[in-house]
Amino acid sequence: MALKKYPCVVYRGGTSRGIFFHKKDLPVEWEAAKHIFLTGMDAYNPSQTDGLGGTTSSTSKVVIMSPASRDDADVNYNFVQIGVGEPVADAKGTCGNLMAGAGLFSVDEGMLPFDASASEVTVRMYDTNINKIINVTIPLEKGVARTKGDYHMPGIIQKGPLIKIAIMNPGGGKTGKTLPLGITNSVTTVDGTFTVTFADIVNPLVFVEAKDLGLTGTESSAAFSADAGLIKRMMRIRDDVAVKIGMAESVETAYQESPANPRIVAVAPPQDYVTTGGKTVKAEDADVLIKVLSMGKLHRTSPASALYCIAAACLLPGSIAQKVARKQEGIKDKVIRIGHPEGVVEVRASLTDDGKDVLSVGTDRTARRIMQGELCIPEE
Repeated sequence: MALKKYPCVVYRGGTSRGIFFHKKDLPVEWEAAKHIFLTGMDAYNPSQTDGLGGTTSSTSKVVIMSPASRDDADVNYNFVQIGVGEPVADAKGTCGNLMAGAGLFSVDEGMLPFDASASEVTVRMYDTNINKIINVTIPLEKGVARTKGDYHMPGIIQKGPLIKIAIMNPGGGKTGKTLPLGITNSVTTVDGTFTVTFADIVNPLVFVEAKDLGLTGTESSAAFSADAGLIKRMMRIRDDVAVKIGMAESVETAYQESPANPRIVAVAPPQDYVTTGGKTVKAEDADVLIKVLSMGKLHRTSPASALYCIAAACLLPGSIAQKVARKQEGIKDKVIRIGHPEGVVEVRASLTDDGKDVLSVGTDRTARRIMQGELCIPEE
């Protein structure tokens, strides 16, 4: 049995980590590339001991970078969510956290020209998953990307260089509309009838009120994750919406057909709560509280793509998020403070002039190049 080697780099971007490849270094055939991703991460085992995965959806990701296929972009960014304990390679959605890593990769790998004397460079990335342009601004020092900085983001202990992300016209990337089911919709499952908002902003996301699930929104991550009935209830709602929007054929097969998207979030009004690290967040320091399921499990913070969607939805009149969040009526441009299990993150959101759609969303992240080398894959 031969051992094939594939050049790659491991980056952390925001609160996610993934393996980055140049497209030219991978097989053209999807099944062959998928084999590399699943084996490289060890998607087959929950422990991911036989690969580079980190046992969570946040640390089981792949990014494929290539020269731009559009005149208004510098590079192409293609994301693949890898399963944990299941052979899943899902390219139907995107990753907002690893956008920061992708911008850094583009600079580190010399994928675009820039002024070496400048203090920053903005990488225009075409996100092939959602058909959107992402502007990622990378700080520079002496002609290369800065590796040190003073910005601290929730979920990461060490400070780093501040990386700015702005996603332009983020609505409708997967379905063609920001709100394909209208501002609210009714979902009936074996657990009852729920009013939800489905928003396709960066990544598709189903919103449900925490109180409709029997929650306050301040539950600890441990208590939330231990409630198997709650997780199952939320996934039933998610699966129903997946069928409604055409991402799955049936509720029974929805997770197998589209495990990563749509995600589902329980939203609650701002209240005092305690983070997983034991810190008390005061109600006045957040605009909305969230619990997000990713790949059927509670996310320890939130996927960045979900944060963008949540912030925008907090401004959209009549949405579930806007209903429970600190009141934003008439406001079309605001930094929304989102309280997740590990703290509060600020996300910028802007609506169009008529207030009916989303103009842009963005946030600040840090990223770090962790290692580079060759991924070894056994081949017949």
